[in-house]
Amino acid sequence: MITFLDSDYYFGVDGYPITVWRENIDSPNSRPNYTEIEHYHNFWEIVVITSGNGKHLFESKLFPVSTGDVFLIQERQRHCFYELHDLELINVLYNPKLLGLPEIQLRKLPGYTAMFMLEPQNRKHHHFSSKLHLKRLELAHSIQIIEKIETACTEKSDGWEVTSLTALQELIIYLSKMYISTYSTDAASLIRVANVIALLEKEYLNPLSLNDMIEIANMSKGNFIRIFKNATHQTPNEYLIGVRLQHAIDLLCNTNLSIKEIAYQVGFSDNNYFSRLFRNKINTTPQSYRLKNKK
Repeated sequence: MITFLDSDYYFGVDGYPITVWRENIDSPNSRPNYTEIEHYHNFWEIVVITSGNGKHLFESKLFPVSTGDVFLIQERQRHCFYELHDLELINVLYNPKLLGLPEIQLRKLPGYTAMFMLEPQNRKHHHFSSKLHLKRLELAHSIQIIEKIETACTEKSDGWEVTSLTALQELIIYLSKMYISTYSTDAASLIRVANVIALLEKEYLNPLSLNDMIEIANMSKGNFIRIFKNATHQTPNEYLIGVRLQHAIDLLCNTNLSIKEIAYQVGFSDNNYFSRLFRNKINTTPQSYRLKNKK
């Protein structure tokens, strides 16, 4: 039977959705240990293997892990550990939906897109070879950042929520940069797709054809589309439209620009097409959305 771990158990019903959990440290006051029990949860989990080795069961597939391995478990992904040999790990638990992380800015980092979006969805296909593996000093620096989060969440002094969120963002950015330097062939393919996604985020006004994307990624059409859709659950064109609409929503809520001007500023030359597309995706017209949400 697979165990479901609810976020309330770790963060509390009204708790701030960031915490650090050292699964393998025995303590008389510790909560039940689910390391070796197959489970899933409704939050994200950055797993850092700090010593030892073992096997990680992920979505019914078994993969070896060892000191220095770092990977993300997204919500509702089933996993646990087997055959532990002095395995110690630190879990950074957080709920990105409740934290207001700067996703638009983060997705401009190819390393973030590769490690936090693409790798978890392509892990089984790559047999876990695309995970991040840190060297000794890199691992030590990551632990140092995690301890900032842990201290803030434990002591809960004034401003601890801001401190823990700032440290979490520091950790995410550091791991994203480290992922770019990985030497795995499978990770390299994710980074190439991530470069395309970062380009779509930065230059969403410029039309980029599928052939352009494939050329930038330097991959076959089939492999590029498979990796892209596995991670985003969208085609590249659908993703680009989503980016443009996201920027349109920001302009609707925070400016007095006309609908026509907004359509043009986010890359649509046809105002009527923009309005139809907006209604189809957002289930309301741009004008109605503005009236309900304008700040």
